[in-house]
Parts: sequence; structure tokens; C-alpha cells
Amino acid sequence: MADYIYMMESRLSPAQLRVVGEVQEIARAHEMNVYLTGGAVRDIISGFSIRDLDFTVQGNVLKLQKDLQKGGAIIQGSDENFRILYVLFPGNVRAEIASARAETYAKPGKPEVSFETINEDLRRRDFTVNAMALSLNPGSRGLLMDPFNGVADIETKHLRILQNYAFLEEPSRMLRALRLVTRFHWTLEERTQARFDAAKENNYLEHISNRAIGYELEQIAHEDDPLTVMKAFEKEGWMKVLFPAWTVAKVDSSGLAALQKTRQQLADIGVSSDPAAARMYFLTNKVSEKEVHAMQKLMPRQHFVEQWRNLEADAKDLAKQLTSKEHAAPSATWKLLMSTRPELIIFLDISTRQSAVEQKIKAFLTKWPQYRQKMPLLKMTEMRITPELPVYQQLLDEMFLMMLDGKLRTEAEIVKFLEPHQPPLPVAPPSPARRGRGKKKVAKAAPPAPAAQEGVAASPAPAEVPPQSGKPGKAETKAPVAVASKKVEVVAPAKQPPASKAASKPAAKKAAEPKKKSHSKPAAKPKPKPVPKKKKIAKKGKR
Repeated sequence: MADYIYMMESRLSPAQLRVVGEVQEIARAHEMNVYLTGGAVRDIISGFSIRDLDFTVQGNVLKLQKDLQKGGAIIQGSDENFRILYVLFPGNVRAEIASARAETYAKPGKPEVSFETINEDLRRRDFTVNAMALSLNPGSRGLLMDPFNGVADIETKHLRILQNYAFLEEPSRMLRALRLVTRFHWTLEERTQARFDAAKENNYLEHISNRAIGYELEQIAHEDDPLTVMKAFEKEGWMKVLFPAWTVAKVDSSGLAALQKTRQQLADIGVSSDPAAARMYFLTNKVSEKEVHAMQKLMPRQHFVEQWRNLEADAKDLAKQLTSKEHAAPSATWKLLMSTRPELIIFLDISTRQSAVEQKIKAFLTKWPQYRQKMPLLKMTEMRITPELPVYQQLLDEMFLMMLDGKLRTEAEIVKFLEPHQPPLPVAPPSPARRGRGKKKVAKAAPPAPAAQEGVAASPAPAEVPPQSGKPGKAETKAPVAVASKKVEVVAPAKQPPASKAASKPAAKKAAEPKKKSHSKPAAKPKPKPVPKKKKIAKKGKR
């Protein structure tokens, strides 16, 4: 069984993943079940680029509007009759969030809507590849609902309608079928092709609603290759149905090609963009202003329409900022462009006639990003400045901006900048205590105790006893010595064999004598005993 959650997380961009998590939490807070549906699931499974996200909730989606706006989302438009929200999230992520609904058609193109479960919502859709849902709910998260086997049609690259009267009930599905076939280079399934040909022959598209026309007009702007889609529509004669004043001849094709190039350069430096507004500008470049306004009134996303209308004015404001003294430094220009809407950068790069603006945008897209490759990551590692430090990313950003301005050119300047942020050296662990033979070696290496000091009686030195052949006796390990105020034990070397039994006994008696006298006169200093007795012990040993 396929792991669709893993597939989703690996295929969506980081910004899109954040949107999925945000919508999931907001729906859960309102106790609504939420599903990822439609084209998003289709593109995740098929491997095509995921242009936007479609969510379906079981409940009134209009109740989520305030919470979405609190999270920074922009409501681009809404449809209260169908309970649909068109949302633009931070990171240029487009999403459509709708309530689960069922549709019945008394007349072509005019559905009667009732709000039902997710199962009913999947049944009312156009094609099998769009009738799939991925659960985002606790307990069933990752469960794929595919009641019409859309996965199999993705594998065979077929578009298959769900009902025989799909094109009659909703004629806009003819436009959608041709648009998807053109984009994916798929084919219509045999029965679907027959129904499609019958729909063309009977001019079902004449019954399309204005709402559907506005939606399809906007979808052309979101295509990566809109000119090819328009040519396919024009070949069928459908551009006259959509908008008679808009033809392929009125498209600025060179502007579209330049737009695609600049968009790719932005993607190379990690900036995602949705240039639909700029794309629509070049698509309708030769259409009269009056006709453009009429087209804009049909579109459901009014925020998108505002971006399109204000494109030229916003681009002029951006050009003024780029040529001002405030943004003369490369680092200031970089900050300004990184905080600007990407479609404005794309449009200004194509339309500007100011050489200073053109050079700055060119440096932003091609030259300055190369400084990222010059970051001293190896030197930072040597200085123990690693990604685990909280200031690591901040240091990288500061160094990058300073490099743009020429303030960090040599390694010495880089080290000087990094030194205040260098963490201290780690504390060395304590050395382990020695055991076993190590202690014995230390004892053997210790110097012998002094023979006679004031207040200390010298103990007989076992080393002076000559070794004898035969059975070795037990060595004396501790010899008590009398001291004026306290008893001191002098450690003698161990395992030294005595000369004989006769020699060992007198030595033991003499070693015990100082112990008896140490209690007799504790205050007075005892006089050291003469040592001649050692000679007697030696004589006995010779005998």
C-alpha cells in the first residue's frame, strides 16, 4: 500500500506543507473534517508540478475565513452560494477551500447545490483523476479515497468522465478536458472521447454560465504555457465563446518568453513565484482597455484582478526605490527585492527601460547569489561555529550582506568577524583513577621513609636481611612507630622473605617494643634506641 502522506510531504514545497498543516489545524479547531482533494491529489500521484492546493471540508467553510486571515492569508475572493474561499497564503501558495457539496442539474450549466459528505462531493466531480481525496483527519490521516479508480487512469494517462451526461450538465468540463489534455499530453478514454465529440457537435458550450467563463479565463493565466492552451481553444472555436475580443493574435509572445526566463532565474535562487498577474498582462497586451475591464469583472478572484490592474503602478514605485540613495548599497537592494512580490520583479525586469534598474535586477538574479557559494563554512566549523548554535543562520545572513558590500574579502576579516561568536573550548573530562597494578607500581616507586627523625623511631629495614634459600616467610607489611602525640604507621615494602625463623621472631619482638613504650610517657620525646641489635640479628643469621 502506498504511503500517501510521505508522498505528499516529499512532493509539496515547504510553503505548501505549512499551508496544509495550517488548514488542518483550523478545521480541527472548528470540529470539521478536512481533505486534500482534486488537482492537488492528482498532481501528487502523477508527479506533475503542484500549482495550487484544493481542500474540501465537511461544514460551512465561510466560518474559517477569520482564522485564515489571522494566520496571514489573503482572501482573494469567495462564492457564498457554493461556499468556496479563494485564498492566497504566504509564500505565494494559492488554495481553494470549499464545503463538501452535491450537485443536481435541472438545466445545463445551472446546478442545484446541497451540502453533503465527502463521498457525495467526489461523486459530483468531472473526471476520475479529480475525484480523489486524501484524509487529513486524526485517525484516518493518509487514507486515500478513490471510489472511481482514478489512480489507474493516472497510470494509463487517460481522462475519464464519471457520468455519461457530464458534458451536458456542465459544459465547462469540455474546456477543462481540452486544457488538461494539452497540459499533460494525455488522451481521452474511448467512451469519454465519444461523449466529447457529441458535445462539440451539439454545441453544448453555448450553455456555459458566466461564473464558469470567468473561472476558465483566470485558469489560462495560471498555465505554464498559456499560449498553447489558447491555440487549442481557438482551433475548436471556443475562444469566441470564452471572450470574443481575446485572440492569440493579441498576445505578446516575446513578453511571455521573457517572463518564463526570469521566473526560472528566481526559482534558481530559491524564490517561488506565481506570475499569473504579470502573465495576464502580456496575454492581453493588445486587447483594448475597455475589453480588459469587462474580462476582469467575470473573474472570481478579485484580489488577483487588483494585482493585474496595479501591476504597472507598483512596478514604477519599485523602480524609484531601486534608484534611491537609501538602496544604493547592494545589501540594501538585496533586502528590498527579497521583500518584494516576485511578480513585480519579473514584470519590471521585462518592461523597464532604465539601465540602472536593469543592472540591479540582473545582479540580483545572477551575480549576487554566487556569494552564497563563498560562505566560509569550513572555517566556521574549525572555529566550532556549527548549525547547532542559535546564531548560526543569523551569522550567515550578516556575512552574506557584508560580502555584497565588500566588507568581508579576506580570511582575516572573516575570522575577526566570527571571533566574538566563537564558543569556548569544551572542558576536558577528569582522568580515571588508577587501579590494580598501577597502585603497586606507585608504591614501589615511592622513596623509602627516613631512618631517624625527631620524634619518630626508625623501623628495621627488611632490605638489609640477606635472602635465604628455602621456604619464604610472610613479609611484614606495617610496622607501628611511636610518636610524641599520635601513632604513625610506616609502610614497608611487601613480600620480602626473612633470613630464617630465628631471625624473624626477634625482629617481630623488637618491632612490638616501641608500641608498649609509646603509652608510658606521651608528653616526653622518646629517645631513639641504639641500633647495635641489628648486628646480633645478623650474627644469628650467619650461624
